Amino acid sequence: MNRNKLIEVFISNLANTIVHQILEKAAFDRPEKAEGYNKEFTNSWELAKRYREKINPINRSLPDKDIQKIKTKIANKVNTELKLRISKGYQNINLTLVEEFVDKVLIEMKVI
Repeated sequence: MNRNKLIEVFISNLANTIVHQILEKAAFDRPEKAEGYNKEFTNSWELAKRYREKINPINRSLPDKDIQKIKTKIANKVNTELKLRISKGYQNINLTLVEEFVDKVLIEMKVI
């Protein structure tokens, strides 16, 4: 798989991770739903870690141009998915958490 494809798959998995973290927070009054979101979060997180290791050595951050591209694409994907969920009737979704969660996962993945 070429580097650009690895980055795209990495972005998709991180976006899915963030979506499910935010959905888990929104489901605070429904523990059975929150558990499912947590499971999906864990699966996507593990996949993202594997792809991150394939992009470049984990102990080095990515080039600045890649960081900005990744950050923007993740935020766009998360916002799009959460707005879709809201249109389907999901409640308690806080869109203001997106940027905070994006920064957090990028730091944890050593992208930044």
